[in-house]
Amino acid sequence: MSRDGTRTLFGTLCLLFALTNLGRTAFAPLAETLRVGFDASPAAVGVVVSLAWAGSAGGRPVSAYLVTRLRRERVVALAGVVLAVGAALAALAPSLAALRIGAFVAGLSSGVYIAAAVPLVGDLFPEGVGRALGVHGAAAQVAAVAAPGLVLAAALLADWRAAFWVLAVVGALAAVGVLAVARAASLPASTAPDPGLRAALSHPRVLVAGVAVVSATGFVWQGVFNFYVTYLVTERGFATGAANGALSLLFAAGIPGMAVGGRLADRLPTVPLLIALVVTFALAVVGATLAGTAGLLALSTVASLAVHALFPSLDTYVLGALPAPSRASAYAVFSGVALTLEAPGSAAVGVAATRVGLGVAFRAFALALLPVAAGLVAAYLLGLFPPTRAD
Repeated sequence: MSRDGTRTLFGTLCLLFALTNLGRTAFAPLAETLRVGFDASPAAVGVVVSLAWAGSAGGRPVSAYLVTRLRRERVVALAGVVLAVGAALAALAPSLAALRIGAFVAGLSSGVYIAAAVPLVGDLFPEGVGRALGVHGAAAQVAAVAAPGLVLAAALLADWRAAFWVLAVVGALAAVGVLAVARAASLPASTAPDPGLRAALSHPRVLVAGVAVVSATGFVWQGVFNFYVTYLVTERGFATGAANGALSLLFAAGIPGMAVGGRLADRLPTVPLLIALVVTFALAVVGATLAGTAGLLALSTVASLAVHALFPSLDTYVLGALPAPSRASAYAVFSGVALTLEAPGSAAVGVAATRVGLGVAFRAFALALLPVAAGLVAAYLLGLFPPTRAD
């Protein structure tokens, strides 16, 4: 495949990743608009938001099966079609029940996309997997940062449904673009369908290692960012607008975090890097809860940088440790299991906060990561981490 063809396909993938990420993040900023429009309770609208993320988790096992039947670029394109369908269902929804279906389908596209596209990106850039994954992840993070402004602007200029119509059309066009660019190019043989799900499960050490690194950290991160605004308002005296601005800063820090993390994964031994990022995240969260306002914002930014750098770094390690024939399906299994274990983080932090407050809950969960990191260090020194071509 020519360098120009690779770059064109990569650019199209980044666009589709941003769009599918919008598909699962566009509902939260519209919560109040949807509550008023459908005359619903906050809890009922909250179910819509949750279903978008549930769909993302559900898309991983779907993708694990699809990559054993279809080439990876076709699964990626299918994710764009699923996004278009989900966004159209949301735009047409006559009731909250119908909107829930649209939210789930739109979220599903994200899970299908990620599980197929991350290995595809690794195949396109075998000599710079981390850097490519970092840029790819940063594209999705841009969408997460821009989502509130984009959907609320659409709601003000036209109607909230207009945002989903635009998403449906652009998603469909991006899917067609992926297929067109891939068809005109000569893709690596490793992008062919995987041999089967049994092969995906034949690398338990890699899957366990990846899950061990990210699941606990992702669990804590879910609780921190979902309750960050509430913490700032109720315990640190922030106005709601200022707290939302701080949350935007938290997400914006993920853009350079992704890019830098990917580059570091190409240049440093990956397992020590991963452990260092886990420890940095934990200590930054603890420090943020103890610092004054300036320190809180600075250390929150450090925590976001660290956790977002962790994601492409870990993907680089996992892809490098998996054999090419079963890489996509095994990665889909890994990401699905990891996301499932991370998802309850918000609920756990919420329950703890009702007893001890959010600040104490944040500190307790973050400090619990330090024994996890110590266990990872021991496993590394004992040679329990599978080798990876990333090193």
